[in-house]
Amino acid sequence: MPKLPLADQIRIVGEAGYAGIELVHEPHGNLDATRLDASGRAEVRRRLERSGLTATAMAAHGNPLAPNAAEEMARVGAAIDLAADLGIPSVITMGYGRPEEYEAKRDVIADAFKRLAERAARRGVVVALEPHVGQAIDLPEKCLWLIERVGSPHFRLNFDNSHFEVMGVDLDEYLPPLVPYSVHTHLKDQRGLSPSHEFLVPGEGTFDYVRYLAAMQRAGYGGWITVEISMMVQRRSDYDPAQVARASRETLGVAATRAGVALG
Repeated sequence: MPKLPLADQIRIVGEAGYAGIELVHEPHGNLDATRLDASGRAEVRRRLERSGLTATAMAAHGNPLAPNAAEEMARVGAAIDLAADLGIPSVITMGYGRPEEYEAKRDVIADAFKRLAERAARRGVVVALEPHVGQAIDLPEKCLWLIERVGSPHFRLNFDNSHFEVMGVDLDEYLPPLVPYSVHTHLKDQRGLSPSHEFLVPGEGTFDYVRYLAAMQRAGYGGWITVEISMMVQRRSDYDPAQVARASRETLGVAATRAGVALG
């Protein structure tokens, strides 16, 4: 819900019973590093502290393969600085490109993330790649290659399993190798296989959250389980972020009880 005022975002997430909130860095939006001076950043921190919510991560996307790649990466860099000033531990971004461009473009992507990781290291933040269906970095083995190529503890993964699910990759195949490198998660529901897939609100599809939560616990994951609502859902004419937040939390709460996993 990046279009809503930050105060409303915090209120909705808090009232739905969550422990944390992921913020979205959006140029000319509610959270824009170029528009937030020191006093503005201090006010955002105060709002979060008063709410009792932890800021889990900041989404800040920029395309390292775009014609204006320098500008795109500067925007992500500004978000890294903003996250550090707000006490947010990780910044989530994507690799872009297309699957067929992987071999030709992967070194460019890796170099861009290496520079971002160096900036993040100076600010005590982690850059978290989100692998994405239809992009150059889409499969588990590509994620592992990129992590090794960048070679920094300040470059890790945002574990959004939905993209693997809609490519037909089984949870037992993608989860164990990637969880050790994951500092944050996105979790939603999904239907169908790419390119005819649809992302859904948790509980609308058939994804097995009990299996997922139990597997995450077995793999040793101890970070945030974070609901993400796709633009596919946000574009619905009857989309209500408060109702969706409540329904998603209920779905995960029931699954956690059945899995014997304690959510914070």
